[in-house]
Amino acid sequence: MNAVAKIAVVTGAGSGIGRSVALTLAGAGWSVVVAGRRAEALEETASLAGGDVLCVPTDVTSPADVTTLFATARERHGSVGLLFNNAGTSGPRARFEDLSYEDWRAVVDVNLTGAFLCAQAAFRIMKDQSPQGGRIINNGSISAHAPRPNSAPYTSTKHAMTGLTKSLSLDGRAYGIACGQIDIDNAATEMTQRMRRGIPQANGEVVVEPVMDAADVARTVLHMAELPLEANVQFVTVMATGMPYIGRG
Repeated sequence: MNAVAKIAVVTGAGSGIGRSVALTLAGAGWSVVVAGRRAEALEETASLAGGDVLCVPTDVTSPADVTTLFATARERHGSVGLLFNNAGTSGPRARFEDLSYEDWRAVVDVNLTGAFLCAQAAFRIMKDQSPQGGRIINNGSISAHAPRPNSAPYTSTKHAMTGLTKSLSLDGRAYGIACGQIDIDNAATEMTQRMRRGIPQANGEVVVEPVMDAADVARTVLHMAELPLEANVQFVTVMATGMPYIGRG
């Protein structure tokens, strides 16, 4: 069966889920190219991994940066077998009527346009390389299914990520490119510190929510990544067991 070349690009790899996934992939024998805006954070990820990790500082909203990222990965390794499309931002929490255009655009540029640029660059390499094919795993969110209060930009981009995942799955079939989406919530990262302090619920209450270890997410990504290309996890949800998602509303 056709297996993915063990060359991975991980965006948003300077912290949180991206770092955890990069470490897990490297520990499983993957060569990993880590991308993110902060060079120092990427170097820290690389030092923790201890494997074959290449740091490429990247702003995913910049077409030139994304082109450089994937050109560097291909030059170093000759191919790209996996993209974990992870870079993202939650943006400010604000009432819908108070959202500024700048705040809306900042979230859309990173979460949606950045994901598109990275997926397109990976897709082009996977289509042209020999053997042909590869895998793209998009980081969605439970917000791809149900919003939190005052989160229109983030929720909109995560719903859009589902559309991007489906389009990539369809358009990649002819070239052996598989695409799946992992919907995550309440992994213990810098972005979820507010869960431990209490976060607004749909009924107006503020509730402390449980979290899970980001390594639990990373193991799921590794499982998806190491499937043969004839098999695909199209969508999977990984969340803290006790979070108030099931039964919300």
